[in-house]
Amino acid sequence: MCYSLYAVGMLLLCHFLSNAQSSSTLMGGRSKGLGNASSCLEDEWSVFNNIAGIAATKNTIASFAYDAQPGFPPFNKMASAFSLPIKWGIAGAGIFRFGDELYNEQLITLGFANAFGNTSLGLKLNYIQYNATGFGTKGLWSISFGGLSRITTNFLMGAHIVNINQPNISKPEQEKLPTTVILGFAVHLTSQTLIAAELEKDISAPLKYKAGIEYKPIKKFAFRTGFNLNPGALFFGLGFRPRKFSLDYAFQHNLDIGSRHQACVGYIFGRQK
Repeated sequence: MCYSLYAVGMLLLCHFLSNAQSSSTLMGGRSKGLGNASSCLEDEWSVFNNIAGIAATKNTIASFAYDAQPGFPPFNKMASAFSLPIKWGIAGAGIFRFGDELYNEQLITLGFANAFGNTSLGLKLNYIQYNATGFGTKGLWSISFGGLSRITTNFLMGAHIVNINQPNISKPEQEKLPTTVILGFAVHLTSQTLIAAELEKDISAPLKYKAGIEYKPIKKFAFRTGFNLNPGALFFGLGFRPRKFSLDYAFQHNLDIGSRHQACVGYIFGRQK
């Protein structure tokens, strides 16, 4: 009986996610601690957020993240991100998974970014696969583009467009993966304090507001907090940067879906530049 109720619940979840146009793939402990106000962040997790952000990567970095919702394990996510400096810029790759055996989503993304003076531009290609027990598998391709500009030494602006090509999720109904436009800024108030904010809009949802603040009492430690509106959520995070590793933890609380926890670990290859 429990399994039948669970299967029905997962089919309802499948319907919900189809209408909501896929689970969010925004990842990275630092980003999440800042309320996912990630348009102006510059790290390997930008391959899932604003692809232009990987252009600042100076070393080869590999990272892994696990995002858990204790109240409902089928909502758990995991992802890995990789960035590699090459002759013409920075190449990035990522793998993402959401769900369980009854319903799940996978994403593979490949991107490239380069800096031109104070501006970085990036482009990525995504392959998204949906699997639902009893409904089969659906795969599609999408394209995303991003830009990031350092207006002054302490002020950055970033923007990215997700799913420019609006691929069809289901051809008979012509249901498309919607295009999402995100615009954000970040201000370094001091060498220890960063404020980030952004607006996110897709064609099927209200305008979303995100903001966060990061404070570093010392160089290797960071405290973060943030919030979202539409829907409302609160965030908190911690970061630690020993010489070769990056360690991040983030907590999210949303009145509708409960609490989430995300832990990330990254490793920097070679001598740091």
